Amino acid sequence: MRVLSVDLGTSNTVAVLSAHGRPPRVVEVDGSATMPSAVFAGDDGRLLVGRDAERRARLDPARFEPNPKRRVDEGQLLLGDAVVPVSDALAAVLRRVREETSRQLGGGAPDEVRLTHPAQWGPVRRNVLLTAARAAGLGPNMVLVPEPVAAAAHFASFPGQALAPGQALAVYDLGAGTFDVAVVGATQNGFTVLAEDGLPDLGGLDVDQSLLEHVGRQVSHRDPSGWQRLLRPESSSDRRAQRALREDVKVAKESLSRHPQTEVAMPEPFADVLVTRAELEALIRPSMLRSIELLGRTIRATGLSPDRLAGIYLVGGSSRIPLVATLIAEQLRVVPTSLDQPETAVAQGAHHVPADGISMRTQQLGGGLGDEPERTRSMLPDPNGVHGAPSGAYPMSGPQRVPAFPDSGPQHVVRQPGPPPHGQPAQHTQHMQPHLTGPHRPGPAQSGPHHVPPPNHLTQHAPQPVKKPRGKLIAMIAVVLLVLGAGTAAGIYFLGGDDIPTAEDCQQQGDKDDKGFTRCLRQLAGGVADNTSCKPDPSVQINGLRTDGTTTLVCPLADGYQVVYQHAPVGETQSEVVFEKVIGDAERIDADWKGNGLEGRYRAAISAQLGMVVFTVKDRPIYGFLTKQQASGRRDLNPTALADFFEKSVLPGT
Repeated sequence: MRVLSVDLGTSNTVAVLSAHGRPPRVVEVDGSATMPSAVFAGDDGRLLVGRDAERRARLDPARFEPNPKRRVDEGQLLLGDAVVPVSDALAAVLRRVREETSRQLGGGAPDEVRLTHPAQWGPVRRNVLLTAARAAGLGPNMVLVPEPVAAAAHFASFPGQALAPGQALAVYDLGAGTFDVAVVGATQNGFTVLAEDGLPDLGGLDVDQSLLEHVGRQVSHRDPSGWQRLLRPESSSDRRAQRALREDVKVAKESLSRHPQTEVAMPEPFADVLVTRAELEALIRPSMLRSIELLGRTIRATGLSPDRLAGIYLVGGSSRIPLVATLIAEQLRVVPTSLDQPETAVAQGAHHVPADGISMRTQQLGGGLGDEPERTRSMLPDPNGVHGAPSGAYPMSGPQRVPAFPDSGPQHVVRQPGPPPHGQPAQHTQHMQPHLTGPHRPGPAQSGPHHVPPPNHLTQHAPQPVKKPRGKLIAMIAVVLLVLGAGTAAGIYFLGGDDIPTAEDCQQQGDKDDKGFTRCLRQLAGGVADNTSCKPDPSVQINGLRTDGTTTLVCPLADGYQVVYQHAPVGETQSEVVFEKVIGDAERIDADWKGNGLEGRYRAAISAQLGMVVFTVKDRPIYGFLTKQQASGRRDLNPTALADFFEKSVLPGT
């Protein structure tokens, strides 16, 4: 079987191919293991990518975008006078990878393509990636793999680094565009994201910008107006000078990972500037400390401490900066593990993610392909839905016990006939001005990960809603729920051993805790019950559903959301009964979920001014209703936003 994995990064793209029974190997594009993720819009409408795009950018920088992935939320790019959908720009990068892979396969194509993505990406961003992959012709069998899961699989693939069920690994991913951190746990079937977080304003591009500003402070006094033209170019020559300067700053940053000092080549009339590693570290230390603090908080969110992890694994090109390993060792008292080529770890690891015994979301991924929308194929669980620690007394005391957290891994996608849709930017964020960067110069390849010496010796879019005719108003909660003080649902709920109720146990409500939760509702509520002022409210009625003998709790959340949990008498166990009585035929997102030892389905819909997510549990008479009232005159609430909030803040295990 021929398997291609692709890590489409902010600055560089890496592809790894395994074919004809041979071990996975990096697909070199233009003679290099990494291909710039850059795009250039030619006058003839063609998109050039990689090093070809960088060469053309020297002539006309206005038609160049070095980091299209960083602009995934914007929908479109303005490259000179050409308006280019972000999905088309990403498709051009992936198409170049496909062409080189086909050449190396003698004109053949891979049987399966694995695409990695940040664990924090929601359905809208994932759909942009899938749209781009389809447009690039990557074939009908595509798989989505969260990046920290791929990194953990890569770490565990080397002798002596295997992760036994119950062990966990922290993944510190400092790429060009963002910083992401995750704690990944090993299960019998694979890996699961126990907790994850990130900093969107920290990455190699931001390090470059800090160094550029430092250089500017040294030379700008000589010609203030000339320096301003470099920062805000007004002509093609100004833009070429700015691009050359940013490239030289990036090269200087990379050199400082290997040498104590270097020079930044400056354009006329400025003199070259000598910079030292100490100066760079002083500039970026506050930002790096933020990342280490977030790493520590994310580890603690799982109930673990750094010394109880199997390791802290550094990936992403910017993790080469020696200060990163130094601060981790100083702050967390753990020596991290790294590779000489951390840029390739995620793409390499995607090949090692197991696919057996895993299920996944079945949210619609097609976004309007013909008459029949695309559906995912049930294979691997949704990595995007698990943000906190799952259930299970973790870590386990012995290898014979299997953690009770859900598996996480790739998502298979089956292509349906029809033209690929353009990604629809539904999660607009303020655009961060991209700064030119690139990977550090790769050192000699090693056969596996190595431990960084102690500090004193350091040298170094997503699924779109299913369109259905608007019929009856979503069946509303008959009694208006009181909007209580907003809370957060970021806590952790641990169930372990005999405390986990079975489906048979849930047929009876049984005893209730001090907040009014039955054991089964407590498992469904997870962190919401821990961190929110939930209160029993038997007056709440849901149209068409039984209320006599039903246990009902109302929990206020942040941003005007609230969630209602119900444990019904035996009989109200069929998901379709709940869905059809409450959601009806409104426009909606339909998806599977898995977490906290439970699995089920949810539907997100909006009608009039009320948004609702109804979620049910397989084989259990328990379910919940997440609601939000849209402000009068506003139209910013949509099924995708509801689904994203549910997955991030309400999904059991978050």
